[in-house]
Amino acid sequence: MPQEFIRIWQIALKMMQSDDEKWMRHALAEAGLALNKKEVPIGAVVVYEDKIIGRGHNQVESLNDPTAHAEIIAIGAASNFLNSWRLSKASIYVTIEPCAMCAGAIVLSRLDRLVFGAKDPKAGACGSLYNIAQDIRLNHQVEIIPYILEQECRQIIETFFEKIRQNTSESGGDVKG
Repeated sequence: MPQEFIRIWQIALKMMQSDDEKWMRHALAEAGLALNKKEVPIGAVVVYEDKIIGRGHNQVESLNDPTAHAEIIAIGAASNFLNSWRLSKASIYVTIEPCAMCAGAIVLSRLDRLVFGAKDPKAGACGSLYNIAQDIRLNHQVEIIPYILEQECRQIIETFFEKIRQNTSESGGDVKG
């Protein structure tokens, strides 16, 4: 009897979980991959027709490439999958609000939706500092759905920077971030 109850409870939980939360959990898994590489833990997935067609996590340090953000990598993978730079009818899920570069790539790739977890008050370009994704002066605007799994998305990045600050203060250095 208890095992059957647990199975029914798990099914009910899955049904209650929104699709946006489901896909954001995949983006969080990508952020975990970045964390394991000592990269800023941001992850992204591109979803088209209920399937992940692109994944990415920050690899700026690993690749010595300032453009190797999670969103850019995921968009590139999705474009390769569809054999098209136009990602109409697709959504991107990102753990943190995209920066200006990534917001521009989201617009240029014609993604329909941007779903993100936590705001980025220092570099966010989808509502915090700017709103590139919905700027009516551009030829494409993106629907924005913020705050999906916000606490989990915020926690992974805050913990990362707290550890960096702690390590830096112990070694006598200074760090921004």
